[in-house]
Amino acid sequence: MSSEYYFNRELSWLEFNARVLEEGVDPGNPLLERLKFLAIVSSNFDEFFMVRVASLKALKREGVAERDSAGLLPTEVLEAISKRARELLGRQYDCLLRDILPSLALKGLAVVRPSGWKGSEKRWLEAWFNDHLAPLLTPLRAEDDSVIRAAGNLRIHAAFRVRPEAGAAPGEGDGLALVQVPPNLDRFIRLPADGPGQRFAILDDLVKTFGSRLFPGYEVKESILFKVTRDADIGVDEERDDDFVAAMEEVLVDRQNSWPVRLTVSSDSEVLAERLRLALGLEPADLYTLSGPLDLKSFMELAGSEGPAADPGLESLRFSPWPAVKALEVPEGSSFWDEIKAHDRLLHVPYESFDPVVRFLEDAASDPAVLAIKMTLYRTSGNSPIVRALTRAARSGKQVAVLVEIKARFDEERNIAWASRLEQAGAIVIYGVARLKVHAKAALVVRREEGGGVRRYLHLSTGNYNDKTARLYGDLSIFTANEDLCREASAFFNMVTGYSTVQELRFLAIAPFDLKARIISMIDREAQRSSPEAPGLIMAKMNSLADVDVIAALYRASCAGTRVLLNIRGVCMLVPGVKGLSDNITVVSVVGRYLEHARIAYFGNGGTEEVYLSSADWMPRNLERRIELMFPVLDDSLRARVKDILGAYFRDNLKAHRLSPSGRWKRVEGAEGEEPWSSQERLYEASLRRKALDEEPPERELLVRRKPPTGQGGGA
Repeated sequence: MSSEYYFNRELSWLEFNARVLEEGVDPGNPLLERLKFLAIVSSNFDEFFMVRVASLKALKREGVAERDSAGLLPTEVLEAISKRARELLGRQYDCLLRDILPSLALKGLAVVRPSGWKGSEKRWLEAWFNDHLAPLLTPLRAEDDSVIRAAGNLRIHAAFRVRPEAGAAPGEGDGLALVQVPPNLDRFIRLPADGPGQRFAILDDLVKTFGSRLFPGYEVKESILFKVTRDADIGVDEERDDDFVAAMEEVLVDRQNSWPVRLTVSSDSEVLAERLRLALGLEPADLYTLSGPLDLKSFMELAGSEGPAADPGLESLRFSPWPAVKALEVPEGSSFWDEIKAHDRLLHVPYESFDPVVRFLEDAASDPAVLAIKMTLYRTSGNSPIVRALTRAARSGKQVAVLVEIKARFDEERNIAWASRLEQAGAIVIYGVARLKVHAKAALVVRREEGGGVRRYLHLSTGNYNDKTARLYGDLSIFTANEDLCREASAFFNMVTGYSTVQELRFLAIAPFDLKARIISMIDREAQRSSPEAPGLIMAKMNSLADVDVIAALYRASCAGTRVLLNIRGVCMLVPGVKGLSDNITVVSVVGRYLEHARIAYFGNGGTEEVYLSSADWMPRNLERRIELMFPVLDDSLRARVKDILGAYFRDNLKAHRLSPSGRWKRVEGAEGEEPWSSQERLYEASLRRKALDEEPPERELLVRRKPPTGQGGGA
């Protein structure tokens, strides 16, 4: 298909980050929430450069001159990225420095750069530097470029150009020294209060301002702060089965000093910036000069309700709280197993609490009737209650088999630690699958029931088993004891943990085996059943759409008259609204207080509606290079509920953007007089209503006593 019918993946991602930035710029959001969105933009950029830009640079180094689906060469994509990223960074820092930080200062929360330090504050900070910071700093002479080239990934450094003072004789001419800002100290230092409000200095500003004390006998002529972003797209040696964990640990070490892909610097010295760039072997387009603090990710912590600026008086600067609804509570005298056996249950986080997932595994760990637990773990939290429950279950003698994906990028170190802990407790740990990432989310409990029979209970999810991200990411999951689903889940675990040929399953679809083919088949089925009198309907929600075969199927469906509604959070390579090709396709994206993460697919299917949940986005990596699961929602009431959830995103006129054929995203605005409608707010309200209905006392029939009429019912 012609390249004009596809958007470039990387440039599409940049527009996603632009939509995140819009939430930071939007004055309708509370100030501290806006600051969080700016921090997310920086965090997103770091990962984007470490992975996507690094991959493009590798292609450029290798001389690859193949055009992508959108018809662009790697060099052309890199040029476009550099231009658009600078535009976004300029807007981000303009908003931070001209709007958010001054507005926060007026509200009593000031982040003060060196030019704004009062005399007393500067003296206090100098003493703090001498007592607390200087002992941790290690100045390194950079007589050659090797010291600069060794600067660790994403670590903030200060560079100093120094010259011997008059009368001193160590060396001749100028020298260069680097000092790493300690990554294990709080970035924000609270200044002594001399009035209302809070004032904070930034750690790296102290290193740059007082770093001259580290060079006695020398004077500092120039200084600059900088950060190197390096290639994190490093593959592990998949052939090293016997010591695969060691191979993965080597990747983590290599990541710190891999190929540099970006250099960000403060705007203090063009001379030093150029010296650093040349030493790192970067091109001018790889140098980004920032007008404010480097690395805004840490501002996320400052803006948080438990961060260094935690203050009840600042709560008005945050979103009003939405306490997670306590869903799936078990009635007195019943058990969680009874509830799941009675009918399937749906959980929608973060609107509903993640507690039932934790309870599912905690009850399995403590229940003497439970014989085995099988589970996949892709990403989990630092002090995970899930891992604690699995550890307890293994120690109590239950068979616990856990597939820990240690190739989960940026969580490898944590996952290796959890895997080791589980192994020590006696669990069977499988360290992923060779050449594939296991991204499926499944937990299977095998339990002996009364009467001696064995029954299986299953949890399937679109999101990770992570209690922390479950407070921020929108995901759906089901609890079920459906025998068909449980039997197929058992077959799935056998496939990924042992020796088993790929089984053909009726209900579950597994990538990379049949998931992609099933999706395309259902899209084509919808197209075939569509007619002018009864047009078909496909609705789908995912993080990214980048598989050209799936996109081609969606184009075919549109040409057949099928209405296609897509809710894509991030990358979308499909071009909507092209006459004769995608006229019937609408693409929207919602960015709000929660990260949209659930993957849902709905097919009208000629009136026999089908709804699926999945761990997989419609991307080549998910459909062809990962182990993923797609599972049906079989319960009629739950299917209707998921359809309503999916449909909510296409009604949003507050936080939604619509994609145009030109590739631009335009915020959806309600028609004149139309009620403002936020999908995330309405989904939370729906959870509250459902909880209220669950808590209503059952209707009781009143027994009315009446005296029977004379001569009727009175007997002889």
